[in-house]
Formats: sequence, structure tokens, C-alpha cells
Amino acid sequence: MLDVAIVGGGLAGNLLARQLRRAAPQLTIGLFEQEAATSFKVGEATVEIAANYLVRRLGLSTYLYEHQLPKNGLRYFFDTAERDCPLEQMSEVGSVSLPFHPAFQLDRARFEADLLAMNRRDGVHLHTGTRVEDLELGTGGAGHRFTVARDSGATRCEARWLIDAAGRNGFLARRLGLRLDEERHRIGSVWGRFEAVVDIDGLGPEEFRSRIRHAPRRLSTIHFWYRGYWIWFIPLRGGRTSVGVTGARVGRERKLRTREGFLRFLERHHAIATLLRGARLLDLGSLARIAYGTKRFVRAEDRWGLTGEAATAADPLYSPGSDFIALENDFLSDLIVRDAAGESVAALAERADLYDDFLKFRQRATMLLYEGLYDTLGSFEIACAKWDLDIGLYYNLWVTAYFRDQHLDAAFLRAQLRLEPFVLRSMAHFRTLFRHVAKTLEARGDYHRANTGRFYHGLTNIDFAERVGGERSEAEVMATTLDLFNRVRAQAAVLLGKVPSVAAVEPQPMSAFLGRHLVL
Repeated sequence: MLDVAIVGGGLAGNLLARQLRRAAPQLTIGLFEQEAATSFKVGEATVEIAANYLVRRLGLSTYLYEHQLPKNGLRYFFDTAERDCPLEQMSEVGSVSLPFHPAFQLDRARFEADLLAMNRRDGVHLHTGTRVEDLELGTGGAGHRFTVARDSGATRCEARWLIDAAGRNGFLARRLGLRLDEERHRIGSVWGRFEAVVDIDGLGPEEFRSRIRHAPRRLSTIHFWYRGYWIWFIPLRGGRTSVGVTGARVGRERKLRTREGFLRFLERHHAIATLLRGARLLDLGSLARIAYGTKRFVRAEDRWGLTGEAATAADPLYSPGSDFIALENDFLSDLIVRDAAGESVAALAERADLYDDFLKFRQRATMLLYEGLYDTLGSFEIACAKWDLDIGLYYNLWVTAYFRDQHLDAAFLRAQLRLEPFVLRSMAHFRTLFRHVAKTLEARGDYHRANTGRFYHGLTNIDFAERVGGERSEAEVMATTLDLFNRVRAQAAVLLGKVPSVAAVEPQPMSAFLGRHLVL
């Protein structure tokens, strides 16, 4: 009998298996993967929470620097309405140096193959090229029984804990009817890997390169933002580049998700065509619908849980997927280790309910970054304000808590959940504000007015980034949150033409952002 059976040998399942072997080496772990070999997948870009999880929790820093690429933060470029702007003339948001907190660009096929090899060496019982069938889900503490089928025959197995890491197919999620559609965010994506993409660091005049102090743009997760969609360029070790498009139109138009339609769409953008001149498309993938939620992430009484895309998916913008894996795996690992140590079912259930509620809160908060906001993406001026809010709050609230392991503290989670309605309300207020600004700029003919010739250093208004992970009082975190709220509110007031400058806007107390309406 296994202590833990993990169905799915992709990123989430492999990372959980490694984490459990490090946290509780006495446990027997089985990892069951249907494919015999790993393959190209999107989700290559990590951000700070996921990178911290990989480095600190899983001890992978040496591996990541030797076999994957470091990431030079997020970088946004903006185009004219005609999509004909040369790259070096585009307005840009991004960093001027490698980031203080590391992140990585992952070749998923290689990373997952290497993780499988590591897990095999560490004593995980690997079963690749197998199907898990005939599940008898245990309840009330009984073991979970299932058949492992392979070409050579079938074996009956039993496990105390069952973890669904089977991706969007959701082995357990579909059986239990846990999947929830995200009807308010219907976007799709198409992507592929290219060889011989032009090196962006070799383009443009000296002025273009020197404005970011010659930091490597190529190592960034590069975004080209347009009204209603965005295009990414992510470098992978070995000279290949992941390129993709995300937006509502991609989901609606099947032709856009074909090889010919994808290439034709990219070629209609002057800067994109410049980067892809002479490049060769190696493979293609697509999704007509990306976002969904779940009714439940984990149930300790019956010892099952979901991780990765078996649980939820939101949007590839800001790369939240691997952050969710970090949280889900931390919570699952903690519950499994506590169970192995003899913690009571009642105590485990109480903690699991807390973890489950927090993950649902995080999913709702994450969706508010995207829902109804794709029409705002193509304006440099709106993007600067949205960057300050979204990236600032990410560092100040979510990264701060994760780096200090506060997400594993029950008292901290209860306090966070008491704040949930206020956090979601304030985010909804800013969503409404950004949409109002976009409509106003469009009506005035000013939507694209600042999309050429400008540069915005991403940490201009996030000057606390280096202190994240150290001792920061609750008062400092709340003061920083209020400062971000007021700053973005003031930026919106300037864009709407209500005041001549940010300095002319009187700061408001926190109560002004948490009420039923946000007043400019």
C-alpha cells in the first residue's frame, strides 16, 4: 500500500513527489503518468513565488541556473493602432537590471524529464506509460483502490492519499464533478516553439539598448500588448523561443488556432514579424477555453487533493499557474506530513478547510486581474497604472506572505479570510476604474497616444521590492497597500483629465477604497 499516489507526472505532480520525499522520506510515494515521454508544454515562465518554492522548498537552484534560463522580469511593448511601429520606437515597461528576487524560464519538457529522473533516484515509485482506471475512492479514512494498466498487463494498487495532478483532464476532478466554468473570462490561446528568432538584444540603436542599461531584454518574458489580446516571447535554453497569442478572439476563431492562421496573424504585426524573420515554427498547441475553477481543492477526511491544472486555471498573463502549484503543493504536503505524524482527523479537516478557503480566495482575486480588462491592455498609459497596482500588490501582499511561510500559519489565514470581501471589493473597484479610463481614452482618440517613444522602469513605484522576504510589519504592509491605491487612483484621475498631475490629487484613507463605490 502506498502512502501517497499522485496521478499525473507533469510539473505539479513531479514537484509534489519531490517535496514529499524531502519533507517525509519515510513515506512511500507512487507517481503515475500516462505518457511514456515528456513533451513541449506552455507555462514556461515563473514568477517570484514559484521560483522561491523551487529554490527554497525543493533545493533546485543549482539545477535551474545550470539547465534552465534565468528570467529578467516582465517586459511590455506597445504598438500603434495600425500595428506598424518598429520595435525600437515602441513604448516599453520593464526592468533595467536582473531582478533582486530570482525567477526562471523553463523548458517544460526538459524540466519534467529531469524531475522524473530525480524522483526515480530519490525512491519515488514511477509508473510511466500507464493508465489509472477502475478507481474505488475511499471515504472515512479507507484507502483508495485503483488499477494501473499498461501494455504488459494490469496491477491493482491502494493508497492512503490520492492526489490528482493529471492536468486539465482532471482524473479526480471530473469524477467528483468539481470543475467550475469561468463564464466571465472566455479567452483562448495559441502557441508554438520557434527556432532562429531574431535576438532582440541585437536590434535598434545604442539609445534603445542603453535606456535599460544594456540589461538582457531577451531573458525577459516579453509581452506585446494590444487592445483585446497580447503576444508573448519566452526564451528557452538551447536557442528556441516560445511564442503565443492570448485573447477572446483566439478562443472564438478556430482558424487562428491553425498553423497557417497563427503565422499569418503574427506577420500582421511589424515588430513581431521583425523578430520572426527567418524563424521556423517547430510545433503548435492551442486552447479555445483557458479559465476554470474548482468546488474543492482538498478534503482531508477522505484524504484526496488536487494540484496544478487538475484544480484551476486562470490566465497566462502574470504566469500565476506555477504560483498556484507552489501553494497547493505546500498545503497538500503539510496535510500529508501531519497525517503521517498522527494528527487527528478533526484537526486535519479543520486545517484543510482553511487551506481550501484560502485557495478559493486566491483564485477569485487572481481572476479579478483579468475579467473584463482585456480591452485595456493596448494602452501604455493604462498599463503603467495597472503595473503599479498588480505587480505592487503581488509583491506587497502575496510574495511577502509566501516568502515568510505565513500561508502555513492558521491564524494568518483566518485573518486573511476575514479581509477577503474587502480585498475583492477594492480589486473590483480598480477593475471598473481601468475600464472607465480605457473607454474615455478611446472616445477621445487618445488610447494609443503614448504608445511610442516612452519607457517606464517597472520598479519606479515599487521601491520596497528588495525588502520583500525580510521583516516587514503588518503596519508597513498596510501603509504600502494604501500608498499603491492612492497612487493608481491619482494616475487614473490624470488620464481622465480631472487633474493636471498626480500631485494634485488628495490622498484618501483606506475606507475610501473598501466601500461600495470608489470616488475619484
